Amino acid sequence: MIKKYFTPSLLVLILLVIWQITASMMNMAFILPSPLQIVEKLWEIGDILLTVHLPATLLIVVIGLFISIVFGVGIAVWMNGSKTMERTFYPLLISSQTIPIIALAPIFVLWFGYSIWSKVVVTVLITFFPIAVNTFDGLRSSSKELRELLLTMGASKKEIFFKLNVPSALPHFFSGLKVAVTLSVIGAAIGEWVGAQSGLGYFSRRMMTQFDGAGVFAPIVLLSLLGILLFLLVVYFEKKSLRWRKTE
Repeated sequence: MIKKYFTPSLLVLILLVIWQITASMMNMAFILPSPLQIVEKLWEIGDILLTVHLPATLLIVVIGLFISIVFGVGIAVWMNGSKTMERTFYPLLISSQTIPIIALAPIFVLWFGYSIWSKVVVTVLITFFPIAVNTFDGLRSSSKELRELLLTMGASKKEIFFKLNVPSALPHFFSGLKVAVTLSVIGAAIGEWVGAQSGLGYFSRRMMTQFDGAGVFAPIVLLSLLGILLFLLVVYFEKKSLRWRKTE
């Protein structure tokens, strides 16, 4: 276990030391605060970040991911069951990723105001694609030989779906979900930057207007940690759900 994490931990430590030395030499904390200054800022404003702004961002992430999972899996199942739906929705899924989300965020603020839903929509647009596409690819990857075997054994379409298609799609679903959870944090932060009254992205932007470099980086650190924790949570559920699959 120690050997497994020694090399990445050493690399992170070296980068932090270089960052600390560079920031100390520049002595321009409003542009590049040192890691120690960021830690001091986190200690100073940690209460308000953890009790007010982190819950606001986490709520956006949870709602956005829930909507993306429901509609993403639903669209994937629908496209897998109908070639017409595949030809209809798949190009729309691709084209939805060609539009810069940061350009659409102000429009959502005009539509939904500074409510939570303007941020949720941004999060859904970012996280919906990897879940839908990966799940769809997983459903299509089911073995044709096994399908024919189940048909010869008298299995119904429902039984084939749950006993063959779903197990085949689960690894792909979790792969898409691992991408989506990290993107969800980015989506929430983008939405809060454009227009919000609370949240880690909002607080970072507010600190930027005050030329407080450490205050800008402090909520970014929490956003990064939130993304890592969500990723590890998905990995945990993946291992629990896919015990039948041999993994290292």
